[in-house]
Amino acid sequence: MNRSPARPAPRRARPRSESVTALVLQGGGALGAYQAGACEALAEAGEHPDWVAGISIGAINAALIAGNPPEQRCAKLQEFWTRVSVDLPSPVWAGSDGPLRAWANDCAAMFGAAFGLPAFFEPRPVAAWWPGELPRPSLYDTAPLRHTLLELVDFERLNDGPVRLSLGAVDVKRGNFEYFDNRSQRITPEHVMASGALPPGFPAITIDGRDYWDGGLVSNTPLSHVVENLDVDSATIFQIDLFSARGELPRTLAEVAEREKDIRFSSRTRAVTDRLRERHELHRRMCALAELLPPARRASPEVRKILAEMHDPAISLVHIIHRNKGIETQTKDYEFSRTSMREHWQAGRADMAQSLRALADAPPASEPGAFRVFDYTTARPQGQTA
Repeated sequence: MNRSPARPAPRRARPRSESVTALVLQGGGALGAYQAGACEALAEAGEHPDWVAGISIGAINAALIAGNPPEQRCAKLQEFWTRVSVDLPSPVWAGSDGPLRAWANDCAAMFGAAFGLPAFFEPRPVAAWWPGELPRPSLYDTAPLRHTLLELVDFERLNDGPVRLSLGAVDVKRGNFEYFDNRSQRITPEHVMASGALPPGFPAITIDGRDYWDGGLVSNTPLSHVVENLDVDSATIFQIDLFSARGELPRTLAEVAEREKDIRFSSRTRAVTDRLRERHELHRRMCALAELLPPARRASPEVRKILAEMHDPAISLVHIIHRNKGIETQTKDYEFSRTSMREHWQAGRADMAQSLRALADAPPASEPGAFRVFDYTTARPQGQTA
């Protein structure tokens, strides 16, 4: 049974700053190397996050970032992804793209599913779970991941350092979504593992007497949590998604399986973005409407309280999405070959670099409290008036 130390009293929030840079990391298993590559490009540009929020594999990447100093983060991310990927012989006849490469990727995924991954998880013996009952039944044991986290993450720095960390998980019995946050509690390896405990593969993780599963079961995108809890005047948010909500109409059963997974785990990120942007616009209009009130009414405690709640920070949301390269199938989130890991890493690095160029070339926000969205596929901001 995995238990964390008793939860201490909440600590005082760190001082409010005028602006923050936040990373929002979606879940997606093996595709998480894409996020690591994007973080490398961000670091090379001199950008270091003040807040990292993650779910599932995004939670692991987030812990590696928050739990290491800026000059060591990329090296720790590289070490983690090297440890958990499998350096299988690459068949020359499979090539670098096309159906043979897709078949080779599927074979690599089956290898990991059958034998486990070093430093991540190992299969349980059949006798351990069938047909009897267990407190937290699962196909795999994630004890190796705990050892890896303890080796690569400085949890003292993670909890007491300058980076805010938020990890999403689901209470198994209650079915409620919950965020673990280093501003209010001590984060342990169990909190990170709970965010990525996807059933039935991985077991629930017990924390303070409650069992948790992967946060992606409810929402695979922690964007709302970050936007709704900003206490600054402006924020730049880099949202790095591993599944695209948009795609082509499937033509085969294999494509149907992949497309279904994309839709399910993308968590409708564009719809969430639109909702948050519309809320920003509504608040802006309410503030403008309040200006038409007589001074005495505008100064009343009731109106002042409402207006205080309507004060939103200016947000620049940089949306970076992993795109299917044509050689990926529905096994892409558990295909941990070293070759694919490196390809995902380089793709994330290139996409982040392109997004940073688009952000640098964009004109400043035209209005206070603007909500701007940058998508590297369009290379221009969307919704500047929100």
